[in-house]
Amino acid sequence: MRSRQRMFAAAMRLLLKCLRLGRRRRFKLVQQAGQLWHYGRLCLRSLLYNSFTNSDVVLDSLFEPVYWLVDHVTRWFGVVFVALVIGLTSSIVAIVYICLLPLILQTYTPAWICWHLAYGHWNLMMIVFHYYKAITTSPGHPPQAKNDLTGVSICRKCIAPKPARTHHCSICNRCVLKMDHHCPWLNNCVGHYNHRYFFSFCLFMTMGCIYCSISSWDMFRDAYAAIEKMKLLEKERLQVDANQTYYQTPPPTFSFRQRAFHKSVVYLWVLCSSVALALGALTLWHAALITRGETSIERHINKKERQRLQKKGKVFRNPYSFGSWNNWKVFLGVDVPRHWLTRVLLPSPHLPHGTGLSWELPPCVTEQRTPLLAI
Repeated sequence: MRSRQRMFAAAMRLLLKCLRLGRRRRFKLVQQAGQLWHYGRLCLRSLLYNSFTNSDVVLDSLFEPVYWLVDHVTRWFGVVFVALVIGLTSSIVAIVYICLLPLILQTYTPAWICWHLAYGHWNLMMIVFHYYKAITTSPGHPPQAKNDLTGVSICRKCIAPKPARTHHCSICNRCVLKMDHHCPWLNNCVGHYNHRYFFSFCLFMTMGCIYCSISSWDMFRDAYAAIEKMKLLEKERLQVDANQTYYQTPPPTFSFRQRAFHKSVVYLWVLCSSVALALGALTLWHAALITRGETSIERHINKKERQRLQKKGKVFRNPYSFGSWNNWKVFLGVDVPRHWLTRVLLPSPHLPHGTGLSWELPPCVTEQRTPLLAI
């Protein structure tokens, strides 16, 4: 009896000892897991720590894969976009010559005919000239030799001199003088030497689309009503065929030429109105930037600099702005009054002021500015 009690007591002591060892091991495992978790968080925070990190940096990091995809897709589809612009513009011009122009010659007075012929062909000439120059003119690139320029920074991607207002284009994989943006519709960067061509193309294309939309408004309403009538007559014809009532006269049908004419007019008005709204908004945006003497990239840089100086009680001044009116004269290359006709209202391949490497005071600017960024 006593031997059984001793064996039971020994078994209980052994069980209690195993439970204590299990608890100690579990406690050590939990403690080690907690230490590893805190150590991992500390390592991650030390690797990602940046005193300049904010919501913009986080968003840029999240959208980095999207930027990479856009850069590579745009590089390959630039030719397709250029072909699309040429194809759509050519189709609109063909419809104007085939559909609108005969009606204008038959119904308008001689004075209105002369105005339409003069304005339409002038607008078309300006669109073709500026688009051709925008896609064929190089935006300008800084020299690769390091001894040619002094007092400039070095591009971290090109490992080459980077003058003021120069930025690196990830699509062209080159630095561009006074870079505004990379335009897929031009398959080219918009920079120092073709910025005027790009803006002029947007302006005259918008004017041409507005002109076509207004001129074809009455024809659009008639064509839209005719298309609705064609649908109704087609429905009635199908009903007559289904009922097989040979004593009824089938409704008249429109010829292929009439159908093509009405659909072409509707296509012209819808496309021109859509492009006028979208491209008009873009043109107004770039006009505001030109008025302030900024590019699209510099707008974001100047905004951050303005906010930084505002916290210090200082005022930011754009060193490349000469006043609203002078900014337009510098951008368009207007030195004397006759240049408004020869360089703005007529096609002109004149070069912009400066070389894009340095930014001295242009000759058309008479007022001297304070060469300070902040006061």
